[in-house]
Amino acid sequence: MDKRDTKEKLFAFENRCRQAGLKVTPQRTAIYKSLIMTDLHPTAEDVFGQVRKEMPSISLDTVNRTLLTLAKIGTAFVVEGTGQPRRFDGGLDDHQHFRCVKCGKIVDFHHEPFDNITLPQEIEGEFKILRKTVYLEGLCPTCQANASQQGYLD
Repeated sequence: MDKRDTKEKLFAFENRCRQAGLKVTPQRTAIYKSLIMTDLHPTAEDVFGQVRKEMPSISLDTVNRTLLTLAKIGTAFVVEGTGQPRRFDGGLDDHQHFRCVKCGKIVDFHHEPFDNITLPQEIEGEFKILRKTVYLEGLCPTCQANASQQGYLD
């Protein structure tokens, strides 16, 4: 991510915090920055480890609560369905996720038809849909190769 893109995201983040009635604190900014600087979909512990380099006194609880707050105000979101510790994503552009069931790696991809999923009639109009997501699971190329070498995919 280039500096201009980071600046624009930070500006939008600060505005969103203010709209939500939240102060733009150094802790919130550092946590958000850590989140948008990676595409690895980090856990709270991962973000904690990164932010702690700049802010040694920050707690894991602060990081976790802040990440959940960021998701609540729409500046990040929780990657659902991993079945493991929560993973967070700071990429708010339209995209979907693939998760390797063996190594846990999460990869962003974008398939435009998934952006316009049609709702089933039984829920259309009855519920307020806030977000539609597509989440795929399988084996990444590395895990496929390892499984094939061990004779698991034959």
